[in-house]
Amino acid sequence: MDLTDITLVGNSIGGWITAEMALLQSPRVRAAVLADATGIDVPGHPVADFFSLTLDQVAQLSYYDPDTFRIDPATLPPAVQAAMPGNRASLAVYAGTTFTDPGLARRLPGITVPALVVWGEADQICDPDYGRAYAAAIPGAQFRLLTRTGHLPQLETPGQLLDAVWDFAAARRGPS
Repeated sequence: MDLTDITLVGNSIGGWITAEMALLQSPRVRAAVLADATGIDVPGHPVADFFSLTLDQVAQLSYYDPDTFRIDPATLPPAVQAAMPGNRASLAVYAGTTFTDPGLARRLPGITVPALVVWGEADQICDPDYGRAYAAAIPGAQFRLLTRTGHLPQLETPGQLLDAVWDFAAARRGPS
């Protein structure tokens, strides 16, 4: 596709992947946005043990208002129910059991593109101090806390996330 001036945006494990892609220093990538990204070890601020949690517990930790987003798996179509164990197994392959790479934080200073770390104030999968540590590890990264938001801002408060991304993009462009 020969894309250039790409801003990578990823959430949770996708945020971790965004960080890894930014570390590759492709000339096509111009910026990175990490939303509630996993991947680093932060003493005193562990990532929730996803694999020990029920779906209900995951919802409780993932949202500011979990009742709005809670899902009863029994109500899902059979094809979705059948895919769920495979999705969980794929997460284990990509993220391990801890959702961290012990060496990632030491490599983050290698990110040379502008970076925005966006975090939900109610994220209990990885708390806001975890997000602040992520931002602190990336030279010049901005940190933005989203109110009334948990681990999945693209679902819970998409307007706030979009505002953060557009504000970041506009600041990079400078005055119109």
